[in-house]
Amino acid sequence: MDIDSDDRELLAGARGPAMKLAMEIVMQAGRIMGAERLQPVTFAHLDACFYNGQAHIDFAQFCLDHRATFAVPTWGNNGVVSLTHPELYRSHPDTEMVEGARKLLELYESLGCKPTWTCAPYHIPGGPKFGDQIVAGESNAVSFYNSVTGARTNKYGDYLDVACALIGKVPYAGLQTDGGRRAEIHLSTDEMPGSWKREDIFYHLLGHHVGRLAGRRVPVVSGLPKSASVDNLKAVSTAVASSGGVELWHGVGVTPEAPALEAVLGGGDSFRLTRDDLRAAQAALSIGRDGPLDVVALGTPHFSATEFRDVLALLDGRKVKPGLRCIITTSRFVMGYIEDKGWAEDLRRAGVEVIGDICSYYAPGINPMKGRVMTNAAKWAYYAPGMLPVEVCFGSLRECMESAVRGEVWRDPQLWSAL
Repeated sequence: MDIDSDDRELLAGARGPAMKLAMEIVMQAGRIMGAERLQPVTFAHLDACFYNGQAHIDFAQFCLDHRATFAVPTWGNNGVVSLTHPELYRSHPDTEMVEGARKLLELYESLGCKPTWTCAPYHIPGGPKFGDQIVAGESNAVSFYNSVTGARTNKYGDYLDVACALIGKVPYAGLQTDGGRRAEIHLSTDEMPGSWKREDIFYHLLGHHVGRLAGRRVPVVSGLPKSASVDNLKAVSTAVASSGGVELWHGVGVTPEAPALEAVLGGGDSFRLTRDDLRAAQAALSIGRDGPLDVVALGTPHFSATEFRDVLALLDGRKVKPGLRCIITTSRFVMGYIEDKGWAEDLRRAGVEVIGDICSYYAPGINPMKGRVMTNAAKWAYYAPGMLPVEVCFGSLRECMESAVRGEVWRDPQLWSAL
């Protein structure tokens, strides 16, 4: 692999053993990926701050002890515990996990990581722009940055993401390259009614279906309305990364690299989205029977300010039914915004819990979550049944909030009659 004099100095240990290790990790990854050179990057969003045991602490501590420093602005993914809500852990039985997760976040902040602690960093100003070469590790952030922002990253797993951020370079391979971003499979949505394309649930179900269809291939979707919102595109990005291994998808006329189908499609299979496909996606994500609810869980990935506005509009002054928990997870940045707007107090009065820094399907502080849970997030519905003793009912945001008020699953007859 072609490397420059600065890289060779790192390999020789000129900046200490931690930076030497980082360079060795990136070089080995480059060999595996078939890269001929390294590519400078301008930004990183780390997944390695998500605690999974002592090894995570040891690695971060080693970097800190040997004065490693990030070469580019570096932000952090959500953690296992919430620093904004420490009261959740006052009597938690697994003190080793709680303290370990807190320690890991502290270590990365000491290394120079911006304490964003969110899986939706694209809601925060100052992030990457179209065409930027970057590093990202969290699946939905990888997909969103590649697809909706038009920045370039492969999915860099734990430690490799840190190593790339430390040296400021990645292997020039895969989605960092022009050729690696060509679509290999096409799905047309032309047969779907326009009324359904205006529903938030459509984009979650579409993403789930596309992920199952594409696997690890790059898909392109045609027929999406130009009015699709950032939250709609976030829903697709999250779902394709959960049900498949999709790190980049294109939406013709919607995402920045796909002004036309011919601009991105490099050949491959072509399919048409049908009503049956959406019904099958709904059935796969809604494994629970409709009935009385225990929890409504929203914010996977973290809620945007716009989504909070929509929740308040749907509640329309009403309250969550007593005894039912309605939990929304979000970033501390968005939490600050809704506090300033007065929305946070409105939500508290309505019985909605807003929690920062974590995701509710992997958050020991607010678990054990059990029973019948309703969500509008395809990622939550996909992963939670394998991690929690829950049966999931999947629905639109309107269905979720109406169900939270009623205390039982409510289905929108107008929505489903159109399908």
